[in-house]
Amino acid sequence: MISSFSKNLGPIHIKTISENIDCQIHGLSEDQLFSDFSSIQNLKKTGLSFLTDSEYSNSKKYPNGTIICSRKIFENLKDTNPIILVNDIQKAVATISNIFYRSLTKEEIASLDDPKIDQSSIIADSALIQRGSTIGKNVKVNDGCMIGYNCIIGDNVSIGNNTIISNSIIGENVNIGRNVSIGQEGFGFALDNKKNTKIYHSGRVILQAGVSIGSNCTIDRGSFSDTVIGENTFFDNLCHVAHNVIIGNNCIFAAMTGIAGSTNIGDNVMTGGQTGIAGHLNIGNNVKIAAQSGVLKDIDNDCSVMGHPAIDKFKFIRKYKKNYA
Repeated sequence: MISSFSKNLGPIHIKTISENIDCQIHGLSEDQLFSDFSSIQNLKKTGLSFLTDSEYSNSKKYPNGTIICSRKIFENLKDTNPIILVNDIQKAVATISNIFYRSLTKEEIASLDDPKIDQSSIIADSALIQRGSTIGKNVKVNDGCMIGYNCIIGDNVSIGNNTIISNSIIGENVNIGRNVSIGQEGFGFALDNKKNTKIYHSGRVILQAGVSIGSNCTIDRGSFSDTVIGENTFFDNLCHVAHNVIIGNNCIFAAMTGIAGSTNIGDNVMTGGQTGIAGHLNIGNNVKIAAQSGVLKDIDNDCSVMGHPAIDKFKFIRKYKKNYA
């Protein structure tokens, strides 16, 4: 993934890595340089990535770049990949993310081209369009909005009052309500009793054509990959989409739905109000989730669930039939 929103400080020498994290190095030369730090899906031969214990599967074949991992999975990977072995994978990932990437400085933003705004678009006097951004045809940006540097806004997009968009690519025919935040840093960090370390988020938000975002929603940009919302997907007010979430086409999310990080959601999914979906899950196509449900595990295609934890709707009703008579 190439991001125009962050500065890649690579190549980074292996000595810099070893000086900043507690690690053991296997299968790498003393002169090794790393071009970038990415998700395992985007790992290049010259790149560096990571695997947590929960993400590792013996059935997967990983690209032949360098992988940071714990001792628990080291024995299974050492013969196939160069390895940087660590005791605390979360702390190592957070530290290295900040070695490889940073936001653009004020001087770098000032050096970008003037924003390109089609003459047919209407931009409120109090709206701010930062340098490097591109605004398509028939776009309406209302009072108090801010479009961050290098953002791309497609044709026929409407953006409500006081909405802030950064680190984002917005497709055509998208409607965004008031007081929405899109593209801010996600809630990712390594816990430490003395000082928590934030993960630098180098990903983007991508809203595909026909998406509708209600007022007061927040959509976090990805950490090591993108947050993506598919075509014709609609959000009610007060919804939250965390970093690295991927959502399919034609989905409907009622008010106060919260989706935790790195969850994948299929097409034609519907959630009732106040639904909570945990992180790192896979939700299939045509799934229906009742209001106030708490989804804690994967859901197969074509299922209807409810409750906390969410289970098959009919099992839930039979179990609590007296309360739903």
